[in-house]
Amino acid sequence: MSGSPIPIVGGTGALGFGLALRLAAAGHEVVIGSRDAGRAEEAAAKVRERVSNARIAGAANADAAPLGDVVFLTVPFRAQSENLTNLKGALREGQILVDATVPLAAAVSGKATRLLGVPQGSAAEQAQEMVPDGVEVISALHTVDAATLSDLDADLDQDVLVCGDRKAPKARVAEIVGSIPGLRPVNAGALETARFVEALTPLLISVNIRNKTHAGVKLTGLPDELW
Repeated sequence: MSGSPIPIVGGTGALGFGLALRLAAAGHEVVIGSRDAGRAEEAAAKVRERVSNARIAGAANADAAPLGDVVFLTVPFRAQSENLTNLKGALREGQILVDATVPLAAAVSGKATRLLGVPQGSAAEQAQEMVPDGVEVISALHTVDAATLSDLDADLDQDVLVCGDRKAPKARVAEIVGSIPGLRPVNAGALETARFVEALTPLLISVNIRNKTHAGVKLTGLPDELW
């Protein structure tokens, strides 16, 4: 696929690595970001082993983030604020930051089935307050299981709820997400709606623990043409 590379800040983690695999397999050029450039390149090498002709590289987060028009942030909630602070000089006006952060209690040694309160209302709204002016935050990927993403033999059949305040950036993110076979992006409303979507993650964790599975979200009754 053409277009600018897709940086994934925190791409060595479970969700980020799975996303890198799927995007590379879909033909995108991907840059895995990490605090440690060496770890990022190791992760990129693992993707190349599993995806033939993968266009992927590894870099330090601050070097990866400026490379694409759409940047994915896939770090644990405890690392969100630190990463966004460190990226203030790397992100630029006009970029889209896709925030996949969930404020789980596990970030403070609590249970992953509990949600933390965020003063702004959601992790995505906190991110919007922290990014430089002109950077648009879109919330997505909170209900997609990292293990399933990382298994290229697993068929995906899930919806991805996309939240944001402007239609065009949401549509751009939807285009990228929808390029992964089996993922259907759904416009879930304004960025403030992310507080409800983020709450689905601990619910799904609870369901999956009890049923020993990797369930996702699938909405019914939607029209064929969503975007």
